[in-house]
Amino acid sequence: MMIWTAKFSRKKAVATVILMGVVMAALIVLMGRTPAEDEPPAPQLTTNSERVAYLQSLGWSIEPEPIETFQFLLPASLEEPYLTYNALQIDQGFDLSPCCGKQVSRYTYAVKNYPNRSEGVQANLYICEETPVAGDIFCTGVDGFQNPLAFPTEAS
Repeated sequence: MMIWTAKFSRKKAVATVILMGVVMAALIVLMGRTPAEDEPPAPQLTTNSERVAYLQSLGWSIEPEPIETFQFLLPASLEEPYLTYNALQIDQGFDLSPCCGKQVSRYTYAVKNYPNRSEGVQANLYICEETPVAGDIFCTGVDGFQNPLAFPTEAS
C-alpha cells in the first residue's frame, strides 16, 4: 500500500481554493452560455396547399393552382446562369448549392396583387427534397423584372 502525504501551508491552501473557485466560475460561465439562435427550420412543402400557404404568408395573393410545374436536374456544380440566380437567392436566405446534382421542382403561380400590376406577374417557387430552395417574382416583357419573393414595399 502506498501513502502520500503533502504538507500545505496556509498560503498554498488559500491559493488552491481561490484557483479552484476561478476554474469553477469559468466553467459555470462557459456552460451557461446559450449558443447563438439557430435559423428556424425550413418549411416542408409537400403539397400544393402548403406551397400556396407559404407564398400567401409572404404577402402574395396567388391563383391556387400552378400555371406550370417543371422538374429538372440541377447540375453537379453551379455555372452561369445559375450562379447569378443563386446570388439573388442567397440575398433572400436561400441557396441552391446544397441541391447540386439533385432533382428540383419549379412551381409557377399567377400573382394577383403585385403593386401597380393587375396581370402578367408570376411567382416561381423551387422545391428540392420538399424544402423551398429558391424563388422569385417575375414579369416578362419590355418592362419586365425579376425580384425576390418578399412582398415589395414599393412597386418596381
